[in-house]
Amino acid sequence: MIKFISVAASATIALSPLVALAQTPPAYGPSINLDGARKAIAAAEAEAKKNSWPMAIAVVDTAGQLVAFARMDNTQVASLDIAIGKAKTANNFKRPTKALQDVLAQGGAGLRLLAVRDGLPLEGGVPIMADGKIVGAIGVSGMASNQDAECATAGAAAVAGK
Repeated sequence: MIKFISVAASATIALSPLVALAQTPPAYGPSINLDGARKAIAAAEAEAKKNSWPMAIAVVDTAGQLVAFARMDNTQVASLDIAIGKAKTANNFKRPTKALQDVLAQGGAGLRLLAVRDGLPLEGGVPIMADGKIVGAIGVSGMASNQDAECATAGAAAVAGK
């Protein structure tokens, strides 16, 4: 009996990183339009400028397709594709990319995320919500991931009216 409890406890601990991904995410709504995407980019860019952070900023629709993109002066070239990847990942997984980064960092069963095609588990991608539904996502890259996320969150909040 003790062995069974020990095995059950070990299995629970091993699978706990995946619980966050198993929760029912919000539904998709109508896709963000160009005006909404520009609003998100403007807010993310304002946050980046306030901190003197050169950023690449991408907004995708509910199909994960690029709607708008901005590259600030002096942004590293690698950040262009990373920003788009973060936006697509946040949209397609229906959650901030930080959730995926955290699961991956815990190792174990979370490492299976590495096998997901086109998934970018790096903080800085955030779903954009309107009326409780996902209308797209924003991805930001150029600085440390937590700084990218700060700008992405500002962009998503501008569309949500927060």
